[in-house]
Amino acid sequence: MTKADIEQLIRDVGLKVTAPRVLVYEQLAKAEVHHMSAETIYTTLSGKGQDIGLATVYRVLNQFEEAGLISKHHFDGDHAIYELAHKEHHDHMVCTVCGAVQEFCDPLIEKQILAVASASQFKCEGHQFTLYGRCSRCRSS
Repeated sequence: MTKADIEQLIRDVGLKVTAPRVLVYEQLAKAEVHHMSAETIYTTLSGKGQDIGLATVYRVLNQFEEAGLISKHHFDGDHAIYELAHKEHHDHMVCTVCGAVQEFCDPLIEKQILAVASASQFKCEGHQFTLYGRCSRCRSS
């Protein structure tokens, strides 16, 4: 995704294009790890010589979440992790040792969730399914 694409995406959701907004979106889009805390985004950008404050990162993330550009998750209590919004639904596996987050999608699980909701005459408008355990790297340590 180019800088011009990011700028257009920001405009398309009704936000003004600013350097902090572009930097934060670029970081989430281009980072090897796509589930990042505000602090990690701030530290990474600061380490690259970008002049951006932590409060600005939080403000931009909140604006992006309200605009539907990103999703916010709380995998370990109050600590928020952010990722770019996806068109296709996916779920997560979170390592309780190192905190690594893996995405997965399983049609059988999705079908079962809808069946459970339907059996209870519940109209499901969304869900979050998270598995907690130890990743292969932490199990072998």
